Amino acid sequence: MGIIWFLLLGALAGWLAAKLMQGRGFGFLGNMAVGVVGAVLGGFLFRMVGVHGGGMMGSLVTAVVGAIVLLFLVGLVKRN
Repeated sequence: MGIIWFLLLGALAGWLAAKLMQGRGFGFLGNMAVGVVGAVLGGFLFRMVGVHGGGMMGSLVTAVVGAIVLLFLVGLVKRN
């Protein structure tokens, strides 16, 4: 997957995660950052439990799950 597709997938994943977490999103670049970091985090978490998704949809699901976990952890830190 090219870097452009990776960044666009990250932006979509960040936007979806923000919507699922009842947020308004962070703009294109913020959503992209959340999605890209979420993709790395999701990949790590999925490997730990032995789940492997393939293709574009598997990558998107992995990135969205990772972004949701990231937003949840950021929310916990912001409360304290």
